[in-house]
Amino acid sequence: MKKTNFTIGLLIILCANFSFAQTNYQILNKIHIEGNGGWDYITLDESASRLYVSHGNEVNVVDITTNKIVGTIPDTKGVHGITIARDLDIDKGFISNGKDTSVTIIDLKKLKFITKVKVTGINPDAILYDPFSHKVFTFNGRSSNATVIDANTNKVVGTIPLAGKPEFPVTDLNGKIFVNIEDKNSISVINVNTLKVEQTWSIAPGESPSGLAIDVKNKRLFSVSRNKLLVVIDYETGKIVTTLKIGAGADGVSFDSDLNRIYTSNGEGTLTVVQEKDANTFSVIENFPTQKGARTITVNSKTHKLYLPTAEFNEAPAPTAQNPRPRATIKPGTFTILEVGLKKSTARK
Repeated sequence: MKKTNFTIGLLIILCANFSFAQTNYQILNKIHIEGNGGWDYITLDESASRLYVSHGNEVNVVDITTNKIVGTIPDTKGVHGITIARDLDIDKGFISNGKDTSVTIIDLKKLKFITKVKVTGINPDAILYDPFSHKVFTFNGRSSNATVIDANTNKVVGTIPLAGKPEFPVTDLNGKIFVNIEDKNSISVINVNTLKVEQTWSIAPGESPSGLAIDVKNKRLFSVSRNKLLVVIDYETGKIVTTLKIGAGADGVSFDSDLNRIYTSNGEGTLTVVQEKDANTFSVIENFPTQKGARTITVNSKTHKLYLPTAEFNEAPAPTAQNPRPRATIKPGTFTILEVGLKKSTARK
């Protein structure tokens, strides 16, 4: 009898493990892009079916209907991010160039250079266009401030001091911008009319927040932190709703408002999928294996496909006194965009 019970118990454990190993997602394509530079943010222009990829000192533009490169924006030294404005007289893209403290502005239709604007800080990193105010905000990582550009005139109209090192921002489309403050474990709230910080909220127990996403309907922020936590915040009160365990090395997070799912891109090589059941109820439903280095992300809310840039790496050199945490170098010719999607059996009909 004991032996029978043991056998049944073992079968239950095996079945449970097998069930847990099932996945709703798959890597649909790997879009190869020439060049050996590093990367940061990736931005999707859904209306034009174009993906804007930061890559070394240029931006690669990919047509996601064909997965082919349709253009390259050169001379974007140390590019970090790209933001899209399609409600102006001319459709524009704004690109943050960390190494020469500037923003490159392009005509989206022609993929042509319009002008370059110097920012009022050091190392413009994340960048955001706010349709409510028609302003562009660059978040300057080494000067703890944000530069504000009028998207119509391409002129700098303000500088906003911040409490610490800014990371990713989002807009509520109604006059507020929220930005992670990495070295203070907090989120600051910016009024787009006064160009001032109104509040700063702690996200403890989250530490070193990087990526940020927003659910405007339920008024929730999703902040990924380096201590493997997704922190959910009520952006009306600043109170933490819940925290969830995610993979290591997350630098990006996206929200699909149709499926009510949050995706965190973890540099360890996983994608954590979180289901939002309602404004206060969240659960991790999957940790899908991607590829090491795939730490930033964007989502197509129409097709529910996800895009993550990464590459293959050489073995990291041994630590030294001068460089106790050496980085592994990129293997030449391996830069790629992972296209991840739902399996047909689980996709919404």
